[in-house]
Amino acid sequence: MKHLAVIGGGSWGTALAIALASRFSTVRIWTRSTEYAEQVSRTRENTRYLPGFRLHSNIGISSDLESVAAHAAIVLLAVPSAHLRMTLEKVRPHVSVASFFVSTTKGIEDNTLCRMSEVIFQALRLEDKARIAVLSGPTFAREIAAGEPAAVVIASEASALASHIQQSFSTSELRFYTSTDVAGVEIGGALKNVIAIGAGACNGLGLGSNSVAALVTRGLAEITRLAVALGGLPRTLSGLAGLGDLVLTATGDLSRNRFVGTELGKGRKLDEILAGMTMVAEGVSTCRAAYQLALRHGVDLPIVSKMYEVLYRAKSPREAIRELMERPLIAE
Repeated sequence: MKHLAVIGGGSWGTALAIALASRFSTVRIWTRSTEYAEQVSRTRENTRYLPGFRLHSNIGISSDLESVAAHAAIVLLAVPSAHLRMTLEKVRPHVSVASFFVSTTKGIEDNTLCRMSEVIFQALRLEDKARIAVLSGPTFAREIAAGEPAAVVIASEASALASHIQQSFSTSELRFYTSTDVAGVEIGGALKNVIAIGAGACNGLGLGSNSVAALVTRGLAEITRLAVALGGLPRTLSGLAGLGDLVLTATGDLSRNRFVGTELGKGRKLDEILAGMTMVAEGVSTCRAAYQLALRHGVDLPIVSKMYEVLYRAKSPREAIRELMERPLIAE
């Protein structure tokens, strides 16, 4: 029963703070805005990102990184991938040498093409990766905050750390499975958002279940190919961090990435869609990074490549689907 620091006051950080509050004596959430931190502290509700859920009495929120991160046994990182490195550089002076770091961010960093665990290792200037774990799986923030049963994966190159987090975080509503396949878990969590945009586009175009099922299945094959090229294990992608997370994000109504794809399928422009969203759809930036990562490693990702053209080269979703269907015929 120690102190848990949650870096990131969005829907996911808040939901995890609520879900894990019973496992720690104190939970502190960090958010950038002092004004918003004061509002949430006063109302005991994150009305902007997770309305309808009251914070437990042992949960605090602050814009002061030192007060949040100091003496934390575990630091849970729940900020968008685009801001993770910059945020960690601010966090670094305030964390203990004994703290462990758990990434819940699903994405690939632009330009460097680093996975989130690699960003953490570099930005915090750690000597080894035995203090880093990544959390992933089929979860929507609202359902986690509501206490609905869910299962996720906690992965670390140090199996002892994965087991430690498993024991520290598991509740009667949230079940953790351990893994040492960090690359597989992270690639599964990142690329499922790209495939979910494609599934949403099918929905926006008025296509039925056959089309979505085909796209999700072939999308999983692409995710697996890239994960294996980066050292991941195929079996990881058939589990919670791969298939499970992909199915949820590609078909669930609470999926931000599916929403983006649906609106693109209806003919709306990407900039207009993103401007109207409060929360980040990680699949948009991840698509560009995944496209570049595939080129670097010589991995064929047809769906990701077509989604890149839709998002960044103004190709129509309908044309992208036609081109995918007319590719040279191959064996499965």
